[in-house]
Amino acid sequence: MEEDNYQILEHANSEFEQKNFKQAEELYTQFISSCLQSRVCEARHLATAYNNRGQIKYFRVDFQEAVEDYSSAVQADCQSEVPLYNRGLIRYRLGFFNEAKSDFQQALKLNPEFEDAKVSLQQTLVDQQQKINRGY
Repeated sequence: MEEDNYQILEHANSEFEQKNFKQAEELYTQFISSCLQSRVCEARHLATAYNNRGQIKYFRVDFQEAVEDYSSAVQADCQSEVPLYNRGLIRYRLGFFNEAKSDFQQALKLNPEFEDAKVSLQQTLVDQQQKINRGY
């Protein structure tokens, strides 16, 4: 059973890399459903599926659904910094600077060398301060 699941994930990742997002999203959803039913999936695989499905939703500008998938990825594997970073990016874009800052900081705790998270955290702090300076 787990081997079949892993093949679904590999196929989903392949479709994702080829930018066949509709097919990839369906396969990720199938993988996630199967994992949740069987409860025999590795946390990192489940986190990858949620994260990548979140990316597809992000590309579609379905920010709320993407945030939900990124949050599920973090829940599945709390040692995975990428979904934290991705969720932080959306929160930043929506102007939720405190939440974005928290996500970027958490990602950096897990991986202090994560350059994109460092840059995004700095930009969040600058923009948050400018918002405060403007008085709203």
